Amino acid sequence: MTVANDPRLPEPTAGGDLGGPGESGEPEAVRRKRWRLPGGEASAMLLVLPVLVILLFLGFLWWRQTADLDSIEASSLAWPALREQVIEHIELTVVASAIVVALAVPLGIVLTRSRTRVAAPVVVGIANAGQAAPSIGLIVLLAIWLGFGFWTAILGLVVYGLLPVLRNTITGLQGVDPTLVEAGRGIGMSAAAVLFRIELPLALPVIMAGIRTALVLVVGTAALVTFIGAGGLGGALTSGINLFRFSVMVSASLLIAMLALLVEWAGRVLELAFRPKGI
Repeated sequence: MTVANDPRLPEPTAGGDLGGPGESGEPEAVRRKRWRLPGGEASAMLLVLPVLVILLFLGFLWWRQTADLDSIEASSLAWPALREQVIEHIELTVVASAIVVALAVPLGIVLTRSRTRVAAPVVVGIANAGQAAPSIGLIVLLAIWLGFGFWTAILGLVVYGLLPVLRNTITGLQGVDPTLVEAGRGIGMSAAAVLFRIELPLALPVIMAGIRTALVLVVGTAALVTFIGAGGLGGALTSGINLFRFSVMVSASLLIAMLALLVEWAGRVLELAFRPKGI
């Protein structure tokens, strides 16, 4: 019996391979699952986070309307006061995050160029020292030096949120296959064209992961800037702690957690929106 006629071997399929139909030899069901799984996971994550936040917020609304609160709790959890603090917290987060991205991404690009690559460990070390310092100590020291208020709080949040974006920008650009960069240069692309058409698109998922991390850090740390008169939901949180009102403390913590979930979701939406096709 010849090998070709051995009944123990599977018969060749129409695709020409033993593994199943198609040129790759993979069964059709496996290939469909492999291609559909990432999109399904991304869609599920985009749906789960906002639904979770909506359910949490509806539960908070129901509790706030039905809870038996004393005068101190009712004053701390009054809707006008909560609305003002939420708006202040969002303003702190948006302004600080925008400055972090505007500083860290260009700086990370510069530190991956051949002429300035030697300075990358020094700059990352400085950014790492800024985040390693206790956040409340850093914010208070900046307030003593520069004065209390909104922009001092922004500076503290920027220093604290700079490292994840900077580090991920450097890591993402360094992880691009050098042969792709050389191929781009080989076909006559300029250095700027290689950066914007090859390196940044390939590094974008890593950069966006750093931005999402920075957003969550900024939202959490923004609760501490109430100690320097910058507002935010930290006011209700500290009031609950100082007045021994568990309901106020938990309510402020829940609102901060919901904001963190929302900015994480916004980061995922931006990543999917700006990610080039095929990456």
